[in-house]
Amino acid sequence: MLSRPEDFAALQGGGTVRSHSLLVVRVRRTDLEVTRFGLSTGRKLGGAVVRNRVRRRLREALRVMAPSFQPGWDVLIIARPPVIAADYHTLAGALQNLLRRGGVLGGRTVT
Repeated sequence: MLSRPEDFAALQGGGTVRSHSLLVVRVRRTDLEVTRFGLSTGRKLGGAVVRNRVRRRLREALRVMAPSFQPGWDVLIIARPPVIAADYHTLAGALQNLLRRGGVLGGRTVT
């Protein structure tokens, strides 16, 4: 997972953006052998309980998709308020679609 402020700043400055009504995904190519993820759940989503639930659901969707990740990406996932009412399958489908469009899943790459 991404945790250092420098990593988040690099994504904000030089990443490619893909958006959906539930999520926004910023992807950036790296020279690392792993793909790293950062999750952003702002206070617009609600209190701490709601934000933590959204993060748990996102982490579970990422865990299921993990075998298909291409190496060498930094990914920032930003949750939008409608994600609270979405069921897990809708959330996972939106995330999979965004990651595929960004090149993190499958063979297509974006630089």
